[in-house]
Amino acid sequence: MTTTTNPLYTRSVGEIAAQLPGAPGVFRRFDISFCCHGDSSLAEAAQRNNHELEKVIEALDALDPSAAPEAPQETGALIDHIQTRYHNVHRQQIPELIELSSKVERVHANKPDVPAGLAEVLEQIRGEMEDHMREEEEVLFPAMRNSAADPIAVEIGDYRQDHENTGTLLDEIARLTNSYTPPPHACRSWQALYKGAEQFRADMTEHIHLENNVLFPRFEATTPA
Repeated sequence: MTTTTNPLYTRSVGEIAAQLPGAPGVFRRFDISFCCHGDSSLAEAAQRNNHELEKVIEALDALDPSAAPEAPQETGALIDHIQTRYHNVHRQQIPELIELSSKVERVHANKPDVPAGLAEVLEQIRGEMEDHMREEEEVLFPAMRNSAADPIAVEIGDYRQDHENTGTLLDEIARLTNSYTPPPHACRSWQALYKGAEQFRADMTEHIHLENNVLFPRFEATTPA
């Protein structure tokens, strides 16, 4: 099957990530954004990241479509998973990263490669994420649990926009940390900061993917053609 006739060619990366077990791992390996830019076609996403489409499709074709999904599929169980695996974890991760970043920025302020401004970006994420997660837990998720999979009277687009904003801040963290690569002279705190920041991005990416590409589409009203 040629690349252009492969059924994956024109599907969006968000759809592929939601329906093909293991696809998120492939996209992470190729640094293809499948959460905040999930509406991009696979061809567009590969081109944007300067990857050969054939290699991405080859990696996806090697996956087992019958494998068990990485997250629960039933709506209530999926919401529970998002809250316990991601909301609760982020509430621990972000303060720890802020504390580490503040320490590294203070102690190594005279180093040219110190991630100056990282703590400030993390503080912004904390403020936005606290409000976002609380609104989801108090408004959005209860509405979803009670909706019987009908379109709900909550503006899901606002939550998607929050995710876009978070994605922008995550990109800024990657820039400030040189893609999570500590300099050779980095102390243990500096190394732990970058390792923790990289894990936070991985967790946040999966979190946003599960909401944007799996959960939200179940409850969004479609516009008639």
